Order: sequence, then structure tokens, then C-alpha cells
Amino acid sequence: MVNRLGVVGIVISDPKQVVEKINAILSSYSHIIVGRMGIPRPEQKVSVIALIIEGSTDEIGALTGKLGNLAGVVVKSALTARQTAAKGEKVNDQ
Repeated sequence: MVNRLGVVGIVISDPKQVVEKINAILSSYSHIIVGRMGIPRPEQKVSVIALIIEGSTDEIGALTGKLGNLAGVVVKSALTARQTAAKGEKVNDQ
């Protein structure tokens, strides 16, 4: 399996409504999350989460798809073009 490194930005309108669902989804994908930073903005009723991720495009797509299907959640991702090997594998990165 080939992995990609990237970032995922998550903007949450009215976080109190979906925070438990978001945390459950992120926990189930913790194996591809390298880092996480959350910025609450309670005065604006908005929260922002930034993730550094490394996983297959299928895993990353599944994560962002599940998050993006939640009401009031906007998700954007950017992945590097460079591929990295999963543990114990080699990548033909030409």
C-alpha cells in the first residue's frame, strides 16, 4: 500500500451539535493522523481543526467523506504528490 502525506482542514459551524460525531470519526482514523490542532472560536460559534495525515488515498478519502457528510462541517484536503511506503514496503517514486 502506498501512502501520501497531507493536511486536512475542518471548519465546524455550531460545534456543539457535531463535536461527539467528529471525535468518534477522528478516533477511528487515528492510525493515519500524525498531528492535530484544534482552534475553538466560541464567540463566533465556529471551530477549526487542522490535521496532518499520512495514509492511502482511500483511507484519506473515507475520512474526509465521513466528516464532510456531517451537517455544518466543511472539509478540504491537500496531499503531496510524493508517495511514501507503508511500513516494510518500497515505493517506485519516479
